[in-house]
Amino acid sequence: MKKIVNKKSLLAGLALVPLVALLAGCAGASEGPATGTEGDAIKIGVVGASDPYWEIYTEAAAAEGIEIEIVDFAQYPQVNPALAAGEVDLNQFQHIVYLAEYNEASGDNLAPIGATAIYPLGLYSTEYSNVDDIVKGDTIAVPDDDSNQARALVILQSNGLIVLKDGGSIFSSLSDIDEEASKVKVTALDASLTVASLPDVAAAVINNDFAEKGGLKFEDAIATDDATDPQALPYVNIFASRDEDKDNATFQQLVEIYQNTQDVQDGVLAVSGDTAEMVTTPASDLAKSLATVQADIKAAK
Repeated sequence: MKKIVNKKSLLAGLALVPLVALLAGCAGASEGPATGTEGDAIKIGVVGASDPYWEIYTEAAAAEGIEIEIVDFAQYPQVNPALAAGEVDLNQFQHIVYLAEYNEASGDNLAPIGATAIYPLGLYSTEYSNVDDIVKGDTIAVPDDDSNQARALVILQSNGLIVLKDGGSIFSSLSDIDEEASKVKVTALDASLTVASLPDVAAAVINNDFAEKGGLKFEDAIATDDATDPQALPYVNIFASRDEDKDNATFQQLVEIYQNTQDVQDGVLAVSGDTAEMVTTPASDLAKSLATVQADIKAAK
């Protein structure tokens, strides 16, 4: 069982950081254009390269004189090792918590260089239309991966369905549930199975991509977390680079192109079913959040 993390330590670091802010300037950036892993093309690792907005983004970068290649990966765990090994120059698929967990587990030092979006999680049900109607003793499914499970449990607690012994944090797990004080039982499933579980449970917290693919609409969720809450900062999705490249001017320009190209932004929203909250949090604030989360991961070991 994990040690209980000092929540005050985590939230103190997050409370000072606005979720939505202007993109940081490029002071101190390295001079000259970036060089990709092969030739002049800058390789960006993603999961879901078939999403239409990546072609729009590639064209927008080309219009600014930057050649990029979108490199598709089948699974999330493949992408950060590829960046660390120099197989790609940047990646864009993860939030800060995921990167913090990777850095701590691998000993690598990948860095966030720009924000993209945050995706609120929703609680869905085919049995109930209101969270207050859920009956004591009902079972609710949550994703079994650490970061999304913690978010899901905080949603359940904020809606009066469970009580967390640690008060609720990015490290909350099923073992932190005070079962006697809670209204419902909670079971963890592979995130890809949460939609299919709906006929068998009272409700399920479902990741946006699986909800969309399962024919669910975000507005049908009976409860959600708040993407605008400063405490949600660790779940902001990011562009990441190797630490030595974090101040590269061309890489920072690529972040700006992503954030300032309306067709790209519209494409991200469309793929997310209009659930994504587009954000431009400064890279310096992302780095502070990453450091805070990594410190708390160490403290929890």
